[in-house]
Amino acid sequence: MFNTNPFSELTGLMSPEVMQGYIILMAILVFVGTVLDMMHKKSAKYFFEDAKKAKENATRTVSTGEKAGLAVATIANEVLTSGEFCNMKRRISHLLTMYGFIIFIVTTAIMIFGTETSATVAMLWHVGALMLCAGGYSFWFVIRVDVAAEGTKWYHLVRADIFIVSLFTTATFALIWSYLQSKGAGYAVADMGWTTLFFALFIVSNTTLFASVLWSKFAHMFFKPAAAFQKRVAQADGSNLNLPGDFDLTDPAVQERFPDIPQYMGKNPPNMGPGIRRESPNHY
Repeated sequence: MFNTNPFSELTGLMSPEVMQGYIILMAILVFVGTVLDMMHKKSAKYFFEDAKKAKENATRTVSTGEKAGLAVATIANEVLTSGEFCNMKRRISHLLTMYGFIIFIVTTAIMIFGTETSATVAMLWHVGALMLCAGGYSFWFVIRVDVAAEGTKWYHLVRADIFIVSLFTTATFALIWSYLQSKGAGYAVADMGWTTLFFALFIVSNTTLFASVLWSKFAHMFFKPAAAFQKRVAQADGSNLNLPGDFDLTDPAVQERFPDIPQYMGKNPPNMGPGIRRESPNHY
């Protein structure tokens, strides 16, 4: 199972050109869905306006070299290691899902567009699907469905769940289909057995994943790195995302600037402590 290309058995049912056309269609759906999402949410307009406002409020100029360093730091922290997640369970779930998805998609394209598929590529396809299942199911049953905190049932679905549900069901149906096919179930047109059923479920779930970009969280994968980089630049140039600075409440100059501090908290305001960071979050 793990060393065989499950798509090679489909040539008796459909030509390689049909499979390749399906992959291209899914890529087009992602592109169109992302563009429509940007137009609907006005994401690009927000980023440009926010960058312009931050430039006006900047206290220093960030050099090109420093921006390049910030870009590398963004890729290393927010993109490659998901360092923005303080909750380790959520971080591991996110990394498994992200890298599983990348491996699964890339190896699928290689197996369908390539003339020959090595056992390594086939193995990676199955590993990517397993990583997707591990990350997706752990998110759904451990993080997203937190009955103790939210009273949310695992079967309660909303539109925002389209992305994660179609993601791990795609991987699940792909693995089951590959297993059944490796057992020699055959793939004739007249065979309407389990192999055909799970292949059909795989296609339906996969199509839902890529066709529902406008209504799911798929597009945020493209916006997240840009937002993280812009945040680092804003912190470096002093604009601080147009937020107030971190003041020392005991500083007389700060108290003179904000007279309500001594009025309500006294001239020597107490240390309020770590606040919400006092206790590690237990729920998503």
